[in-house]
Amino acid sequence: MKKTINKEKITEVISDIREYFFPNVFEDVNESVLEYKEQKINSAKEKLMKEVEKNQDITNDEINNIFEEIISLDATINDDIEKFMESDPAANSKEEIILSYPGIYAILVYRIAHILYRKKVQLIPRIMSEYAHQITGIDIHPGATIGNRFFIDHGTGIVIGETSIIGDDVKIYQGVTLGAKALENADLLRNVKRHPTIKNRVTIYANATILGGETVIGDDATVGGNVFLTSSVKDNTIVALKRPELIYKNKENKNK
Repeated sequence: MKKTINKEKITEVISDIREYFFPNVFEDVNESVLEYKEQKINSAKEKLMKEVEKNQDITNDEINNIFEEIISLDATINDDIEKFMESDPAANSKEEIILSYPGIYAILVYRIAHILYRKKVQLIPRIMSEYAHQITGIDIHPGATIGNRFFIDHGTGIVIGETSIIGDDVKIYQGVTLGAKALENADLLRNVKRHPTIKNRVTIYANATILGGETVIGDDATVGGNVFLTSSVKDNTIVALKRPELIYKNKENKNK
């Protein structure tokens, strides 16, 4: 009989791993940094194993392998932070990004959840991604494949579907959807690539919608704000809406 996962323990796992990656950012570490990091990763490992065991069998070796991969995220996460520093002139320090940027939080949680998803851990990756969605407004399915140096600006309203593939050095702004074309029978789409592929060095501006598993946005392309795409875009292409006609009226004469 399956037992209920303790969501609070899952959020504690996320917190422990964040504190492992960034000692002295969340609290002053009085003892050895190495001892502090070991304490945090062991705490996360113990909590995660207890929650996983509620729904499936897992060995100590399997948990250790999962955490070896999580620990190896260190360079990837720091590259993401560097990308934020390079891309956002409002960022004054790495500590500011770690403590206050919803984009980097959502990316970190995604990268942890993605490892669990690939290791076939049940339910917990989705709990992690939905928790990040709840507090950041950024919805990244743990099944998505996302490359290095990923940058999310502002972030609110972003949706990245399960079979999305995103390359390196991609920038995405608020309100972007990487989604699937709707069919009446969802079973027809299970285990099928139904979300787009975004290749390297692509920029996608606010409120753009890109749909479909066969849709590929080529290297170095730019997708403008509010664009709706269901077909592929070649490398080095800018896609933008035609400029709308704006009407200006003198407020003093508006009733004449």
